[in-house]
Amino acid sequence: MTDDKLILLLKCCITVGLALISLGIYFHNFSDTVEAMGVKGIIISAMCVAFGMALSLPTKMYLTFILVKREAEKEVPERE
Repeated sequence: MTDDKLILLLKCCITVGLALISLGIYFHNFSDTVEAMGVKGIIISAMCVAFGMALSLPTKMYLTFILVKREAEKEVPERE
């Protein structure tokens, strides 16, 4: 897999993760249906936030490492 495809995949994971976090917050604060479900509704909203964080946070770190590595590789030929 090329770096460009990997970066696109990681950006998509971040977007899906942020969408899941937003959905979980919406369920927790504004959804009457989830509130009526009681504990199961709280678990649903918490799982949305948890999966969203699991998708977004590690991918941000890995994407940062890839971009820093890419920049470092670009600087090496310029110094020689």
